[in-house]
Amino acid sequence: MRDLTAVAVAAAAAGAGQVPPETTQRAVGYPALFVLVAVGALVPVIPTGALVSSAAVVAFHHQWPPYGVLLVVAVSAMAAFTGDLALYWLGRRGVRSRNGSRRLEGLRARATPERLEQAQTQLDEHGVMVLVLSRLVPAGRIPVMLACLLAELPLRRFARGDGPACLAWAATYGLIGILGGSLFSEPWKGVAVAVALTLLISAAPAVFRRLRRS
Repeated sequence: MRDLTAVAVAAAAAGAGQVPPETTQRAVGYPALFVLVAVGALVPVIPTGALVSSAAVVAFHHQWPPYGVLLVVAVSAMAAFTGDLALYWLGRRGVRSRNGSRRLEGLRARATPERLEQAQTQLDEHGVMVLVLSRLVPAGRIPVMLACLLAELPLRRFARGDGPACLAWAATYGLIGILGGSLFSEPWKGVAVAVALTLLISAAPAVFRRLRRS
């Protein structure tokens, strides 16, 4: 249950064509899920959406629905919320510092000027509830978070909008996992479909922007 290689296990299992129940249960260990999603909110190296969907697939097959999937959604939402608050706190330190910070500069590098301007406009019009939409739109989280930082929103106010956003995000990818799990009787097939769907959703905005420029 504490295996921290959940994504690698799921990918390897999909390639092998079978997932033993014991390995599957370890891959969706809730402490590991929490750590991976929280770290993924801090650094963009873990496909957290695919991780949540894969965990939901396994929970759908090996635990009595809907409680297993609901627990996956709850743990994922709390982990995403924890990671977001940590990232926002680090960003606020950079805003207050005269010399800035590497974390703040890293956020700036991940948000194009156009996306940042749109996020600032949406924040002015809708307040922190724009965070809910930003979490559901691929690559939308960082520009809105950066807009909140530049507007010097207090951490408490940011948290009021980010809490529902993380819950909506986790529920969405949990539903993708349920879809993948319900289509196939073998968990590894559901994991493969869920991962493919989440990666396709994540890549869609970048592909669309390239098509518009060409």
